[in-house]
Amino acid sequence: MDGFSKNDGPIVGTAPVKRARPSREQAMEAVRTLLAWTGDDPAREGLIETPRRVVEAFEEWFSGYAEDPNTLLARTFEDVEGYDDIVMLRDIEVESHCEHHMAPFLGKAYVAYVPTDRVVGISKLARVVEVFARRLQNQETLTRQIAHAIEDGLKPKGVAVLIDAEHQCMTTRGVHHRHVSTITTNFTGAFKTDPALQQRFLSFCSR
Repeated sequence: MDGFSKNDGPIVGTAPVKRARPSREQAMEAVRTLLAWTGDDPAREGLIETPRRVVEAFEEWFSGYAEDPNTLLARTFEDVEGYDDIVMLRDIEVESHCEHHMAPFLGKAYVAYVPTDRVVGISKLARVVEVFARRLQNQETLTRQIAHAIEDGLKPKGVAVLIDAEHQCMTTRGVHHRHVSTITTNFTGAFKTDPALQQRFLSFCSR
């Protein structure tokens, strides 16, 4: 695999691709251009391999474009034996990049749903977070994408997502404020209409 998806069709959650994907060499040449723009020499010994390393890092950081979260949620289990309460994962690591500066934002995600007649393997919820996190977007969009993917895939009674993250575009540039976290939430179904259920979720997040 050479990084991003080569499929002709659109991937769920992303805009249609309007321009041809550059080659690997073109991507590395773009890195050389940026290195030269900073005032350094891309040909000096310490930077010769940097374009290759950056492209390989991009392949990992943005591997979510090559994955479809719907596929992760396709295999469900119907033997819930009447279970109709919260299923929740806490402290899911979030490693993403904002679309404005391509700077990392790092934090935790808390994801919950109330099943109807089926559940999904809990690891798949963490993978859904990872797939969307490994794309360029903002934290608000990431929160909504995760919630809507679970809503569409499982048809539960409700979904709740909270993300708490620190943005390096705020800590390493601009206002340079460290240790400031951003919290975003998205609630659907019962989590949106039932204040008590929503409060239970939020209390679980703070434990």
